[in-house]
Amino acid sequence: MDFDREIREHYLRGHEKFLRHISIDCVVFGFFNNELRVLLLHAKYAGHWALPGGFILKEEHMDAAANRILAERTGLEKIYMQQFYVFSEPTRSTRKVNQQFLQNVGISYDESWMFERFISIGYTALVNFSKVQPVADVFSSACEWFNIHAIPELILDHREILDKALESLRTQINYHPIGFNLLPEKFTMPELQRLYETILDRKLDRRNFQRKIIGTGILKKLKETKPGVRHKAPFYYKFDLKKYQRALKGGMGFES
Repeated sequence: MDFDREIREHYLRGHEKFLRHISIDCVVFGFFNNELRVLLLHAKYAGHWALPGGFILKEEHMDAAANRILAERTGLEKIYMQQFYVFSEPTRSTRKVNQQFLQNVGISYDESWMFERFISIGYTALVNFSKVQPVADVFSSACEWFNIHAIPELILDHREILDKALESLRTQINYHPIGFNLLPEKFTMPELQRLYETILDRKLDRRNFQRKIIGTGILKKLKETKPGVRHKAPFYYKFDLKKYQRALKGGMGFES
């Protein structure tokens, strides 16, 4: 398939099937090797990295569009996601920035619907890192994970979108099943604590954390311990989802 031709067609005629002026940007979080990571795409014609995103079909529900976009980039269905903010700044995209997209496409600025003003709906998505198969789209040359503390330069206002998503995640940690969606089925107490520390961006006292988290009753301690650990191997735990959901209604008590 001639990808340049496909991209050109999308720039010129995409508005015939997609809604004008509304887009979706997804901040996909994963947790691996005690690191919070974000999924990014390398935009072919902009030369920078970007958040996964896309457009809404004219007869499509917005949440369905987000699910479709996420499935195309991760290979997963029924991803846990939350709409977190609307980005509507008139100067989100400028003529100078947009010219970068046109250099290799052969389209004039005034020909393409994609350079009109867009309002973007932000979604956070929480995924099991080990189950994701990152897939680039036709506008991208790569789709990769990045440590939240080593984010490269992003296009347009995508850094602002990412920062707002992190702010939202820190609030959600008390009222949404963040750990259940980011951690594997079984995990150790140090891994759970590291997840909370990474999201909250601060160290937590080990004894206080364990006392608080065990006191919620949301964990099931397994007899199995983590192999390959020197000295005292930590036990594995699993979430009791029903108790977890009940505990979230009152808030977990972790302040950002």
